[in-house]
Amino acid sequence: MDTTLALVLVLAPFAGFLINVFFGKSMGKTLSGAIGTVSVVVSFAITLVLFMQVNQSQKPIVISLFDWIQISHFNVDFGMLLDQLSLLWLLFVTGIGSLIHLYSISYMHDDEKMHTFFAYLNLFVFFMITLVVGSNLLVMFIGWEGVGLCSYLLIGFWYKNQEYNDAAKKAFIMNRIGDLGLLIGIFILGALFSTVDFMTLKSDLSSVSAQDSPWILAAALALFIGACGKSAQIPLYTWLPDAMAGPTPVSALIHAATMVTAGIFMITRLNFLFDLTPFVQNIIAIVGATTALVAATIGLLQNDIKKVLAYSTVSQLGLMFLALGLGAYQVAVFHVITHAFFKACLFLGSGSVIHALHGEQDMRNMGGLKKVMPITFWTMMISSLAIAGVFPFAGFWSKDEILMVAFHHNIALWVIGSFASILTAFYMFRLMYLTFFKEFRGTEEQKHHLHESPALITFPLIILGILAAIGGLINLPGSTWLHHYLAPLFPETGEEHVLGTTEYMLMGIALAGAFIGIGIAYSKYIKQNNVPEEDSKITGFAKVLYNKYYVDEFYDTIFVKPINILSRFFRDYIEMAVSGFIFGLGKVTIELGAQGRKLHNGNIGLYLFAFVLGVIGLISYLFLAQ
Repeated sequence: MDTTLALVLVLAPFAGFLINVFFGKSMGKTLSGAIGTVSVVVSFAITLVLFMQVNQSQKPIVISLFDWIQISHFNVDFGMLLDQLSLLWLLFVTGIGSLIHLYSISYMHDDEKMHTFFAYLNLFVFFMITLVVGSNLLVMFIGWEGVGLCSYLLIGFWYKNQEYNDAAKKAFIMNRIGDLGLLIGIFILGALFSTVDFMTLKSDLSSVSAQDSPWILAAALALFIGACGKSAQIPLYTWLPDAMAGPTPVSALIHAATMVTAGIFMITRLNFLFDLTPFVQNIIAIVGATTALVAATIGLLQNDIKKVLAYSTVSQLGLMFLALGLGAYQVAVFHVITHAFFKACLFLGSGSVIHALHGEQDMRNMGGLKKVMPITFWTMMISSLAIAGVFPFAGFWSKDEILMVAFHHNIALWVIGSFASILTAFYMFRLMYLTFFKEFRGTEEQKHHLHESPALITFPLIILGILAAIGGLINLPGSTWLHHYLAPLFPETGEEHVLGTTEYMLMGIALAGAFIGIGIAYSKYIKQNNVPEEDSKITGFAKVLYNKYYVDEFYDTIFVKPINILSRFFRDYIEMAVSGFIFGLGKVTIELGAQGRKLHNGNIGLYLFAFVLGVIGLISYLFLAQ
């Protein structure tokens, strides 16, 4: 029974993909969208059933479908591991994924290739489920590569725009860099332990230490590089803001529920490995804190509403990696969940705004939308309060817990994380004030057509807004359901929170920081009624931030241009030389054939003459040989 349910859970979105690929165009847009949505809802319903079963029994469901690889002592099953972590992850992957699919029915209805879009979305969810439920690193790697492929297809969905194609290629290539690290880590662990099965690795690693083998440290570092690629951490983060090229539902799916959480999931799943390597954990914490701060500073001056949210995602992922690096895996998972709620709401809300403004994404051309789009406004306001860390919304509880852990481990990292959080409050309310308050700054035609989005768009916003408001209830201090739920994976998390004077002080500081950020934004964009300058007028350090520290230009100069020069050299010289040699051989053969054809002219007398000469030559050879 469990095997059947698990298979339906995984294969339902894949069935939706196949139906839309082969029959989607003939079925019509509405039916195509409905089938794509229902297929993910089926996976969500089964996840709920299995979640309640595992929560009650406290025992994971392990399913081995068949023997996949057998090489000497190295065996790999094609199996599934449905435990507390994977089922928790599946709840928001399939739950939020269902809402995004529902939203897309209305958002993408005017697109002529809507059936293709839903096929790609279904395939994306299928591969993410595969990644999460895999019982070993190789099955997880199938899903890992699959979501990379689907991100390429969806980011470049509107492929007639070359910039969107470039963004898709950038995401694909940068993820390949990280994926090489992941593969190296898998190979090292496979060579060391003759297995890549998670449960077997946990058992084997319990009896060793990193000092016993530098290869364990190397494996952990390589796997972290893989996580940096998928979860957009320094130095492999620049693809994620460019991923905004895809339709807005894609942005929500990538940023909130699927692809970018893969790196965090992998490290959390392999917590027993990373606990053996404090050196790598320190690197993870430092990279996470640095990414959180750098991305937050870039987000301060972005004017594209989706770019602000994109850098917000990079920054929030940095905080999650900070928690992972400090060994607080359950805290990182908590923030992953709350972030999924409010970030999905924010992206879908931005899509609602863009939909109302017929494609406009520049906040300088917005304003005054609060009255005409009340549902979009209030859901985005709740989610902005949540991401800013305002009490009692979801982000307050999860972000504060990360900062508390950082304070108790490393004051410097706590300062960096706290400052990044203040900046988050500022740029999120900069977004809200520029988009929804004061007077409308767009065109008269846009103003005339302003309206609230249809129900298929606002309903997911309302659900996500509610979750962004109350999502922190799953892990309140003194009632730590999430900690207890994850206790079988992280035994130390079963301890109750102890809130003393220090903890209350830290909560007060964090809350004050959020209000400081919101207050500065209010003063600048409401009281002073400032509107960001035109791009050409931005100067000084603001220009550096607006241009994202010129990291893309740096990568272009150091990596892209030299590779292009080398490629052109091989194309124009090496390839031409080799081609000239090959074609030269062909020309010689053709010329010899042409001369030979001259002898075959149908003249019988010439043939007889040649025959006589041949016989004479043969007789002469035989006579001389004697």
